[in-house]
Amino acid sequence: MFADRAKIYIRSGKGGDGHVSFRREKYVPDGGPDGGDGGDGGSVWFEVDEGLNTLTDYRHVHNYKAGDGAEGGKKNCRGKNGTDITLKVPAGTVIKEMETGKVIADMSGENTRYMILKGGRGGKGNQHYATSTMQAPKYAQPGQPAQELNLFLELKVIADVGLVGFPNVGKSTFLSRVTNAKPKIANYHFTTLNPNLGVVDLDNGGNGFVIADIPGLIEGASDGVGLGHEFLRHIERTKVIIHMVDAASVEGRDPIEDILAINKELEAYSEELAKKPQVIAANKMDAVYGDENEIIKALRDKFEPMGIKVFPISAVSGKNVKDLLYEVSDMLMHLDDKPIVFEQEYFPEIEKAFTEEPFTVEYDEEENEYVVEGPKIEKMLGYTNLESEKGFRFFQNFMKENGILKQLEELGIQEGDTVRMYGLSFDYYK
Repeated sequence: MFADRAKIYIRSGKGGDGHVSFRREKYVPDGGPDGGDGGDGGSVWFEVDEGLNTLTDYRHVHNYKAGDGAEGGKKNCRGKNGTDITLKVPAGTVIKEMETGKVIADMSGENTRYMILKGGRGGKGNQHYATSTMQAPKYAQPGQPAQELNLFLELKVIADVGLVGFPNVGKSTFLSRVTNAKPKIANYHFTTLNPNLGVVDLDNGGNGFVIADIPGLIEGASDGVGLGHEFLRHIERTKVIIHMVDAASVEGRDPIEDILAINKELEAYSEELAKKPQVIAANKMDAVYGDENEIIKALRDKFEPMGIKVFPISAVSGKNVKDLLYEVSDMLMHLDDKPIVFEQEYFPEIEKAFTEEPFTVEYDEEENEYVVEGPKIEKMLGYTNLESEKGFRFFQNFMKENGILKQLEELGIQEGDTVRMYGLSFDYYK
């Protein structure tokens, strides 16, 4: 089966320990410290491989570990660095932290190579700790520990347009006509199990686009019924949705009810998904006498007042297909042309700092401000884009989850008071 999800464990390399040793040479009986530094641990990278289109490799191998740094040696010899590992994934892979489900990285757009876990830094040898009063230090710095994460990988197809509809409405036939894709076509429900991608090239100066045939949805898909979640995730990046329905009612389905049912599933899965621009392709007009019928009229009466255009088409004969494609191309031209990339929500470096590094919350009487400082605060501000909505929400959650808001309230902070963090000032409001 098409593999678009996987669970894996990754670990960076531990930093090598610094070494304790002293010069021992002829005629130098009491040489100074010469313990070398430990090597840095290897890091864990993810990299996009354009030749991949599934996560199959990660369904069989689940554990990935970078190399540990070697211990430092005598005569100021530095330990060897641990080996990095690079995990290859298809474009569109979203990397999430397993427990929280938060996004660490989206391997899309310009993000083709990304370090998920940095290796531990090697410890300093005892040569660094010699002072005028301590000329023979018998201790060295241990290497930083390895970091580890359980990850959930999700492949979300990158396409401008998502083609949705109940089984057997002709999506695969349509895709094979308008693109270079060659989907398997057969007359039974849930024909397509893989999201098929195809490129639509328009003549006469029209802008082409990438279209994805999303496998047939059924009611309850947003709750995971059938293979609902397997497929709905692939529509998240699309900018325009084409609803395909059977205008000839070959199987006796009600096209209006089908569209309403699918829109309900889209909204239940994601409100943002339901807000995307839509157009209706009323297919199988080759089985209908004339250019219109009661179904087409009903579709127009129901959806065109909502701003959703209806195109009677035949995927078999090609009737009116170009009109539909040019309409979709025009819709895309009026939308943001940037690829949809999911913002980072989980920062491994910061999350580790939550438990390992301190912070202080104090009241500055002279400035009449509340001051929050500490290594983890500085790191959080360095990693977070406070100008984005998600970034600011992450900042608020950070303040709450780490007890900073509670400490501010215990110090007597009131609404409208100022909180200062490393040169940034914020007004406090509950």
